[in-house]
Amino acid sequence: MLSPAPTVSLGAGMSSRLPLSAAASEPERAEADSQAWLSALRLVGSEREEAVARLHELLLRATRFEVSRRREALSHVRGEELDDLALQAADDALVAVLAKLDDYRGASRFTTWAYKFGLLEAGVRLRRRAWQDREVVLEPDVWPLMADAGQSPQDQAETSELVVAITDSIDGCLTGHQREVLVALALNGVPLDVLADRLGTTRGALYKTLHDARRKLRADLAKRGFTLDSI
Repeated sequence: MLSPAPTVSLGAGMSSRLPLSAAASEPERAEADSQAWLSALRLVGSEREEAVARLHELLLRATRFEVSRRREALSHVRGEELDDLALQAADDALVAVLAKLDDYRGASRFTTWAYKFGLLEAGVRLRRRAWQDREVVLEPDVWPLMADAGQSPQDQAETSELVVAITDSIDGCLTGHQREVLVALALNGVPLDVLADRLGTTRGALYKTLHDARRKLRADLAKRGFTLDSI
């Protein structure tokens, strides 16, 4: 469970308690707190340094929460390493928040908005760690696993026909790179950021590749009289 939010000095003698979620019953207070954060983080000197330190504390609380939430799935990872992952994620989140201050639109309290950066960065690092020693399968030879042994003979025949059509479409209409990305992300469940690391590319580039591959595959299957909504 997260500890209560601290009372933070934001400079110019101003102190404000910084909750982690927007206070709907106190919109003016929430907006004032958020503007105080923004002002302090845009200053120069000791006041900004103090605000940055407090922001890092908030983000570290977020990353530790996410690590704790996923700890069971990472039982093979030592506690010290998980603590280090939380700290690294908080550092990355701090850099991201400071770089995107102008993107804050006030839809939620500033601390709520910033907190999500910590959760995101922790999630990315934890997924990478979970896949660190795992092989990323990029070949489409696992398509036959789609068949369900509990299906009726007719359904099995239809599934087999679909598998053949999918395999032919993948081989015929997709580039090698599109095929690798589609199989890894859509079929084998490889996290996007993990695949980006393995292939030396970006999340955005993989999104585009996956989108293009899905569009081409659906179009090709439609010509063959099949639909595939699950990919």
